[in-house]
Amino acid sequence: MSGDDLRLSPPVPHFGRRTEEAFAYALAVHGAQVRKGGPVPYVSHLMAVASLVIEDGGDEDQVVGALLHDAVEDQGGEPRLDDIAHRFGDRVAAIVRACSDSLAEDPRDKAPWAERKAAYLVRLAEESDEGILRVSLGDKLHNARAIASDAAADPGAWRRFNAPPDRIAAYYRACHDVLARRLPGNRFVPDLEIAVTRLERLAGDEMARRAEGDAQA
Repeated sequence: MSGDDLRLSPPVPHFGRRTEEAFAYALAVHGAQVRKGGPVPYVSHLMAVASLVIEDGGDEDQVVGALLHDAVEDQGGEPRLDDIAHRFGDRVAAIVRACSDSLAEDPRDKAPWAERKAAYLVRLAEESDEGILRVSLGDKLHNARAIASDAAADPGAWRRFNAPPDRIAAYYRACHDVLARRLPGNRFVPDLEIAVTRLERLAGDEMARRAEGDAQA
């Protein structure tokens, strides 16, 4: 690469010690978790979301937020959020808070699934922070892809979730619709459309199988 090429290259975001520390923190917090009853370590999701945020031009705060976006919802609630703010700063904590559908310290104290998802969609529709929207988009895109891939390989995978397939698909469609409005022109919104459309088809197939099973019972 010539000197002219280097001068013409866009500036590259810096990912340094804070990113390393966030990855180590995510491993410590989520190391014993797996994805919804399957064998895949949960940290794979965090790495995937962080990768999407990087590819979408996110800065280090957004990448750190992506790595930690489920730490509060799944592993500690408000006390965890306070610790993240102390270690990684208020900006990262704001991203994590916005991407969490529960701040309950004990997972048993979470509101019902439908209530949490409805409240999240209301907040997402009002969100103007591009970094928060970018992390949310990466989260929803990877989740939609993963759920669809699992369901295609094994329809029984739907039973891991707290809602029936049609409601899960409807939730991801609603997320897509909000993110398409809030992030017009974003490179990953069309990918989310593809993933959600596949999810809807697979959910429809599963609901038809269940209806057929009920009719034969």
